[in-house]
Amino acid sequence: MRARTNWIALAILLAPFAARAQTVKAEELDSIIRKAVVEKQLIGVSVGVMQNGKVILAKGYGVRDIASKAPVTPATMFAIGSVTKQFTCSAMLMLAEQHKLSLKDPVSKYFPNLTRAKDITLIDVGGHLSGYRDYYPLDFVDREMQKPQSADAIIDEYATRPLDFEPRSRYSYSNTGFLILGRVIEKVTGQPYGSIVTTKIFQPLGLTRTAYEPTMQPANDMARGYTSFGLAAPIPAEPEAAGWAGPAGAIWSTPSNLLTWDLSLLDRTLISDSSYKVLTTPQRLTDGRTSGYGCGEGVNDRGLGVVLSHGGAVSGFVAQNTVIPSTRSAVVVLSNSDFSPIGALNQELVSKVMPKSPDVPTVAGLSALDAAKKFLTELERGQVDRASLGEDFSVFLTQAKIDAGKRALNAMGPISNVRIAGVGERGGMEVATVLFDVGKTPSRGLLYRTPDGKVQEFLFSRN
Repeated sequence: MRARTNWIALAILLAPFAARAQTVKAEELDSIIRKAVVEKQLIGVSVGVMQNGKVILAKGYGVRDIASKAPVTPATMFAIGSVTKQFTCSAMLMLAEQHKLSLKDPVSKYFPNLTRAKDITLIDVGGHLSGYRDYYPLDFVDREMQKPQSADAIIDEYATRPLDFEPRSRYSYSNTGFLILGRVIEKVTGQPYGSIVTTKIFQPLGLTRTAYEPTMQPANDMARGYTSFGLAAPIPAEPEAAGWAGPAGAIWSTPSNLLTWDLSLLDRTLISDSSYKVLTTPQRLTDGRTSGYGCGEGVNDRGLGVVLSHGGAVSGFVAQNTVIPSTRSAVVVLSNSDFSPIGALNQELVSKVMPKSPDVPTVAGLSALDAAKKFLTELERGQVDRASLGEDFSVFLTQAKIDAGKRALNAMGPISNVRIAGVGERGGMEVATVLFDVGKTPSRGLLYRTPDGKVQEFLFSRN
């Protein structure tokens, strides 16, 4: 369905200050998430974080149902929306490995009556390069989607129209294409799509809390979705009618199950190296540009490491699944409100498991986090340990400046929630981006340290 992947934000995230220098701790992640739940007024959110192939946090926050106040647990199932698409592409790739279909098959082999079907291949469809009109471009359930409909009827309605563009000349997100792929899988196997993903993916991986088109049963620890308009109080969201989500967005899951899925991709448990490459390699447009999308996976290959990411949104839910192959790490964030602002939370968590830049020097003594906490605590007291400072910074930091800083900080409130958002290098120094709160004021600073551990600069301002 709607894909809430923000590749521009990810590009910023992967700039030089986005690398993570130290092993992340569950307690630090928990603090970040709890803060976001309060500040963003999230109804319910479930988060999973994996680093070096090991799950270090899988936890629920808030409630899965406002009326009953039932809490979100690690086992609570959420709709994952368009994250479903990577399962659909993987199922198709598994069939290709068995020579039951080819990614270069023209759509006409399975749907001869669709527009330009002879000129569009299955991989074009999986990469959103087909030109077929998307049936779900809006962010609400319109009148059409309030009525049950078959996949074939939806395909016939939207994929027989004139193309939006010449095949492969543009990237344009299209859920219609993934209904086509789902039906291709069914035609090739003679089985329902749900049976294929269940028997070929969910069961082999032990994904016991993952299901395709499950019946809503709160007693089975399933989250209820919520929506809102104009910042009004949330109300229960009406889901899309039967048939509209399908292979484009009808899977439900948990962070733990999705992390297992992510690790299976990294380990090639179910698919081959060549299939993984198709899944995770950006396709090229006819003019040479990259689409930034493989098959069911958004791909950002700039910065400190390749990042695979896909968002999802169906009525009442948003989701984000992000994988960093170089560190065998992943972050999953699921929420049961379709207006839930989880993007910033996801970005901050992803920054914690990014690879360390090879250019960042090793610094003696305290960690960047402890050094930042030490300096801020001293500044609150008006007494800075000058032995820990570089000579120029010590001269710059006059007692008058320290006294002024002390007065300002004490007036605003205590310093709390100190955390490192990223670590980079400049001028042979470690440069840590430090986030913290002064009272209720979010603040951001850059902490420069030389390899001997001396603080050469720590300037900060309101964030």
